[in-house]
Amino acid sequence: MPLQNRVDPFGLLHAVPDRGLFMGNRGGCFHRDDQSLKDRRWTSRQWIICVLDFKDRKRALMQPGLYTELFFLDEATALAAGHRPCFECRRAEATAFRSGLIARGHLAAGQTVSALDAHTAGEIQEVLTGARSREAVDPADLPAGAMYAADGRAYLKTGQAARPWSFSGYGPPQPLHARGLRLTPRITCEALRAGYIPTLHTSATP
Repeated sequence: MPLQNRVDPFGLLHAVPDRGLFMGNRGGCFHRDDQSLKDRRWTSRQWIICVLDFKDRKRALMQPGLYTELFFLDEATALAAGHRPCFECRRAEATAFRSGLIARGHLAAGQTVSALDAHTAGEIQEVLTGARSREAVDPADLPAGAMYAADGRAYLKTGQAARPWSFSGYGPPQPLHARGLRLTPRITCEALRAGYIPTLHTSATP
């Protein structure tokens, strides 16, 4: 049976066979010894996106007391769910993500990564706890690589088209909706506008 550690663009966790291109975590352990999840699905705001293989490290999933491993279809999915690139295994991407925000004035040069996490994971935590509602937007105004929801499902913005999301990949491009709910955190959208290019699943390419 698959573990309940596959993340959708809404930030929710599911038990499905598809693993995806990236793994990550939410700051620590939120699973029980039997590998079931606790009610709270994170331990901090340090929600990161990691590569699947790094320095030949091997580990069994969901070990007692160790961090809860999560998996994402691709980076756009992980970004929408409130995660950001890891500064250890994806240092170049994490630096580019942060530098773009600093260059455009959305993050102060002297601020720690915790300030960034407050806007990425912090926004999605507020949504998941009901403290914040998702913002209604015109999807045409979102940057490429951002995601939005319409008719109960998630869509990836690519150019002037939308691709429906699933755990196995994206569907064919279709016209953007007139309105949608922004999934990708606001500050992450600013990083995309600053030039950050997320790694997408092969199904999103023409």
